[in-house]
Amino acid sequence: MTLKIWNQLEMRQLQYFMELVAETGEQKSFSKAAVRLDVEQSYLSKTIAALEAALSVELFDRSRRPPVLTVAGKVFFTELRIAITALEQAVKHSQEASRGEIGKLVVVVNTAIANSLLPDILKTFRNRYPKVELELRAMTNEEMMQGLRDTSINVGFEHLPNPYSDDSTLNFLPIVQESFVVALPESHPLAALEYIPLEALKYEHLILPPLDAVPSYKVLLSQFELRGFKATLLETVKATWMVINLSLVAAGAGVSILPDNVQTLQRQGVVYRELQDISFARQIAVVWRRADLKDLLQPAPTDSILLRQFLIVVQEIAKRCASSAD
Repeated sequence: MTLKIWNQLEMRQLQYFMELVAETGEQKSFSKAAVRLDVEQSYLSKTIAALEAALSVELFDRSRRPPVLTVAGKVFFTELRIAITALEQAVKHSQEASRGEIGKLVVVVNTAIANSLLPDILKTFRNRYPKVELELRAMTNEEMMQGLRDTSINVGFEHLPNPYSDDSTLNFLPIVQESFVVALPESHPLAALEYIPLEALKYEHLILPPLDAVPSYKVLLSQFELRGFKATLLETVKATWMVINLSLVAAGAGVSILPDNVQTLQRQGVVYRELQDISFARQIAVVWRRADLKDLLQPAPTDSILLRQFLIVVQEIAKRCASSAD
């Protein structure tokens, strides 16, 4: 059907046709349908005739009394019923989308958020928006930033300081601060201490993730230098993921300094101790494209409602966590 023919159709014509076909059986009563529609029978007849003219088909065989649907009329009724169902779905889905109730978000997570806020974030968001699909991915910092730029992902979690935090196309929102603990082999002499001064790690092999993958650890290393020495990094084996670092600690390859949320991972052969007299901490931030949502507190009509709903939940969980910590 051409757009020109569509312009000749009116929703009223389709409504009247469907109401007329609602008569039971093969025979259709124009008079009864007119009564239900509260219009004159002549007006109903003219409206149906105009619909037939626009379609260039006869929908009713008027040589029969009362008229019956033609073959074309039966096909039109079947297809129109499908179209009306699709239209109702379109209206429903557009309304749900306007409220951020349907759609898909691709979310990049790291170990820090997975071990802390992520379970509560997912539970709360899914309870509120059960029809929204969340796809979780694990990526390096560089991969996530590339995914944000090429729009293959919607939102992610990363640490601050971050080499990309000055990017004007991105928004970084700090949500939680994490402190650090020392992970030691359970047989290590320092395991006897409750608190470990940084100087005690001067001659230990330090197991850290690669600095190009987790650049925020550069701030930690600067704490060693402030005390007049450099950390001795284990160079022969490097691992990005926390669980692998813990395996290296358990194997006696060295000690590691990890976020305190690592204590949720009970690794056999590893004990955790707090650092003494060190103010080092870092923030976990949620990051997204400014083009999708420039200002969380003052959204624009073109902003992603779905993204904003997710960020609101993230903020709520972060504030709840901070309150419970106090």
